[in-house]
Amino acid sequence: MIRLGLRLLLLTMVRKSELIEATWDEVSFTDAVWSIPAARMKRRNPHNVYLSAQVLDIFTALQVCAGGSRWVLPGRYDTEICMSKATFNQVTKLIWTAAQADKKHLPQFSPHDFRRTASTLLHEAGYNSDWIEKCLAHEQKGVRGIYNRAEYAEGRRSMLQDWANMIDGWTKEGPSA
Repeated sequence: MIRLGLRLLLLTMVRKSELIEATWDEVSFTDAVWSIPAARMKRRNPHNVYLSAQVLDIFTALQVCAGGSRWVLPGRYDTEICMSKATFNQVTKLIWTAAQADKKHLPQFSPHDFRRTASTLLHEAGYNSDWIEKCLAHEQKGVRGIYNRAEYAEGRRSMLQDWANMIDGWTKEGPSA
């Protein structure tokens, strides 16, 4: 579940708390969208995450693992609570420590760094900045933010599918594949 959760962080570009506190009633498999309510968002605006085929597969696997819990990522010993907020931080620290022990160059990182990585690589690939910022749930400031309420649903959906395909390509073609 932890490995799948880390992959979801990278694929969906959400904040760690947004994933850890996710409940199954927020996920629509039919519409391929995860609707995070305003109360759980940093800026208190509801947020839609458009789900790639890979993310839908992960959610399907997690639903089986959750064993009837309302949480997408239930606690290890108590399915009535969500996963600990420290779990992903501890795992990324362990990954970094293991890389150092193997003498592999890997800068220290946290789960939040997945968002920066996605933003950087998607910008470098030429995707629309408005789509990327909307995926990150970054609100526009000033007059533009007041007037522009665009969701960019189709563009974001396509970009997130391309992003998932890019990650699949890198992980399947890597030296350990």
